[in-house]
Amino acid sequence: MTSKVYFTNMRTSSNKDSVPKKLRRLFDEAGFSGLFKPEELVAIKLHLGEKGNLAFIHPALVRQVVEKIKEGKGKPFLTDTNTLYVGSRSNSADHLQTALENGFSYATVNAPIIIADGLHGKNFIEVQIDQKHFNSVKIGSDIFNASTMIVMSHFKGHIATGFGGSLKNLGMGCANRGGKQMMHSLLKPRQEQDNCVGCGICEKWCPADAINFNENKKAVIDYDECIGCGECTASCLYDAIKIQWKSETSQLQERMVEFALGAVSSKSKDKIGFINFVMNVAPDCDCHSWNDAPIVPDVGIAASMDPVALDQASLDLINRQTGLVGTKLNSNFSVGQDKFSGIRSDIDHTVQLSYAEEIGLGTRRYELIEINL
Repeated sequence: MTSKVYFTNMRTSSNKDSVPKKLRRLFDEAGFSGLFKPEELVAIKLHLGEKGNLAFIHPALVRQVVEKIKEGKGKPFLTDTNTLYVGSRSNSADHLQTALENGFSYATVNAPIIIADGLHGKNFIEVQIDQKHFNSVKIGSDIFNASTMIVMSHFKGHIATGFGGSLKNLGMGCANRGGKQMMHSLLKPRQEQDNCVGCGICEKWCPADAINFNENKKAVIDYDECIGCGECTASCLYDAIKIQWKSETSQLQERMVEFALGAVSSKSKDKIGFINFVMNVAPDCDCHSWNDAPIVPDVGIAASMDPVALDQASLDLINRQTGLVGTKLNSNFSVGQDKFSGIRSDIDHTVQLSYAEEIGLGTRRYELIEINL
């Protein structure tokens, strides 16, 4: 059995085939107009962008989905959950302020924003899933309670899962702060103190106050306090803190996928749609307060009712590109080679796809249907 994945490329030649119009056509062809009934609340799950990062989905594209839902008499709202790390989105007040600064005002997107897990990330529903790692998971209340959900994901690299797409947006993105800690608890970093310059950035980003400095002004991690979120590794500019990858990252991917299962459990499969934006493919997550140069040219936008097929198709579309020289890509520049392995060869990022298929979230087999105006 295969799933249908609808795709439109980035080529345009006039206002008749602009990217916003292509997105609207994709919405229709993928059958998303049938996901909701008039007056139903439709959650648009997306990443609102960390302050300083410019790789997130452009608000003008988000508005196209909002307008399509309103044309069908649905009631859309944008939503995300608070972050585990200490950044500009760790509580709802700062999160909303960051969203506004990133262009997600009502005037721009024509929809309200609701932070699904509340002021401090404590509003959640305990969802029973009975899987290998978790019997239950914590999902942001307002995501769980929405009648319908459309998941809009920026497809890019990730420091611990290899890449992030629909599955990561579901699993990591729909969990409350406590749920995010549950997923990350195995990722204990190791230190390379010879590389440490004592800049203090890792201490600033640590949500557990687990980093101090010794008499030599070198960072020291208190492993009893460390929650394994990986933010120190992501923020260190000097390669002084490293994640102990291998089995830990594989288990993180599996845990993330189990949370993804919890995120969709309150809705039937005909009430959830997924859109991946395979453009500005940065090597790292949009959670950082910066974004590096894209590793491949812009590819296009893909949509499906199946998040596993969609992520597999997005990965394949990226690997069909020639990698861009002068970026974080270290190898695998040729067409057909795995680009995310060219950044982090020690992460098997296919774990999330195979495990998601195993627990019934979808299939990796797909039919790619190209949509042209």
